[in-house]
Amino acid sequence: MPKFSANLSMLFTEVDFLDRFQKAASFGFKGVEYLFPYGWKKEVLAEKLHSSNLTQVLHNLPAGDWERGERGIACIPGREGEFQDGVGLAVEYAKALGCKQLNCLVGIPPAHESPEKVRRTLVENLKFAAEALEREGIRLLVEPLNSRDIPGFYLVHTRQALSIMEEVGHPNLFLQYDVYHMQVMEGDLINTIRSNISRISHIQIADNPGRNEPGTGEINFPNLFKAIDEAGYKGWIGCEYKPSSKTEESLSWLLPYLRG
Repeated sequence: MPKFSANLSMLFTEVDFLDRFQKAASFGFKGVEYLFPYGWKKEVLAEKLHSSNLTQVLHNLPAGDWERGERGIACIPGREGEFQDGVGLAVEYAKALGCKQLNCLVGIPPAHESPEKVRRTLVENLKFAAEALEREGIRLLVEPLNSRDIPGFYLVHTRQALSIMEEVGHPNLFLQYDVYHMQVMEGDLINTIRSNISRISHIQIADNPGRNEPGTGEINFPNLFKAIDEAGYKGWIGCEYKPSSKTEESLSWLLPYLRG
């Protein structure tokens, strides 16, 4: 039976962020994730997790200037020091929150940089992060995103992510598989998950088109969840979608799994 986490950056946005923890717990979630914790004090977030009896499943490494359109800096030459500082900050938060995996959004490389330099920068940064996180018992994840929603993003296909992971060559680097992004870019979801299940440490879901809740688009989620179970996946599945109505109304698809 899959276990689902609520992405608090996208769900329960009807209330302030710090009130979303209790909302998620009240609905029946046992785990939460969100993009970034850095706008709040570690102690405040830890208290929210504790009082709601929730597990912090995932958050991202610092990703540069989000408001200006940056979506990670790991592939940007010249910002290695900033990346390394971000890894240190992410580890501080992860340890305080009991979070056992961190995702790296690799970024949008500058148009003037050579592809070889961009790839080399990314590989070296991922080596640094994988090693630093391994010392703390935290997994490093890397995630391909679709180029329709995020034009220019460096990592856009499963096979590309796996190639980078092979070049990094560190056992503490895993794949974050986002069903929505990969449906846009390549489809063949079930075969891809089955083939790479040993490398996948986290799965996120949303339907396509629209990035709304399961059942609003083209993906057969009951079949997908069955295949994920049969493949032996034991991790969390993050509900990272935009509700098509109020959050709780958009979660009707989830009730059989929570009750199960």
